[in-house]
Amino acid sequence: MSAAMTEKTTEIHVGHSPDPDDAFMFHALANDKIETGDYLFTHELQDIEKLNRRAFAAELELTAVSLHGYAYLTDTYALCACGASMGDNYGPMVVTRGESSIAELQGKKIAVPGTLTTAFLALNLCLGGKPQTSTKESHTSGDCGTFTYEVYPFDEILNVVERGEADAGLIIHEGQLTYGDQGLSLVVDLGEWWMERTGLPLPLGANAIRKDLGETKMNEVTKLLKESIQYGLDYREEALEHALQYGRDLDHAKADKFVGMYVNDWTLDFGERGREAVARLLQEGFEAGIIPNPVKLEFISGE
Repeated sequence: MSAAMTEKTTEIHVGHSPDPDDAFMFHALANDKIETGDYLFTHELQDIEKLNRRAFAAELELTAVSLHGYAYLTDTYALCACGASMGDNYGPMVVTRGESSIAELQGKKIAVPGTLTTAFLALNLCLGGKPQTSTKESHTSGDCGTFTYEVYPFDEILNVVERGEADAGLIIHEGQLTYGDQGLSLVVDLGEWWMERTGLPLPLGANAIRKDLGETKMNEVTKLLKESIQYGLDYREEALEHALQYGRDLDHAKADKFVGMYVNDWTLDFGERGREAVARLLQEGFEAGIIPNPVKLEFISGE
């Protein structure tokens, strides 16, 4: 249960996305289902791109981040070994109004959910693009050489494509299950593309913990996060009911499927293969000139 504020209390400001998998993951912490000792968790729900950018100012002690965004945060944050969202032969998708191919995306305008999202990094790797404006710099449109892009909130992209305001859309979250309801067609599933290319899952999101908490608190908070994830998996229907309020157009069956895609054994621990996937993705981003420096990964086990 949540700690009452005392002199010993450490307040942990938590940022995560208003989507079903994050809500499922944080259900136990958000709704006082587990003992948190001297830690008081305060939750802030925001679009992942906003959280990525807030992390530059280290505003939150614990925050969801895109793995792409984390490439710029290694001085101030470490990765929790739990809390990953991994696309195991599935992931962000590119959709269009009519049938299309990857080759036909060349030169097209693509609506994207943010330049720090892992989806945007994977899209550039897939299409051989390189943003002319640094992905770290906040901006709303740009040119990657092989395609152009405009940034929209993730939950507007399907509508933008349906209205013809962009040639294609890069979709994340529940849009991966609902794009067909708006008559849109799949061009490429970037999780499938990555798996075919590397034999690895596509690491999309993680939770990052601020280093200035110190080693003891970093491990204790990470342990509580893992307990919250385990609680959701153990009490699935209860956690799913909480998550459904963030499902937008998902019915119970689709919400259950979506949560199962992104809250699973990978979420309890990246494991050796998951860590290899993170390292491979960020190294490829560096080699492609999208990420400016090699990324040294640091994982907090929560033991």
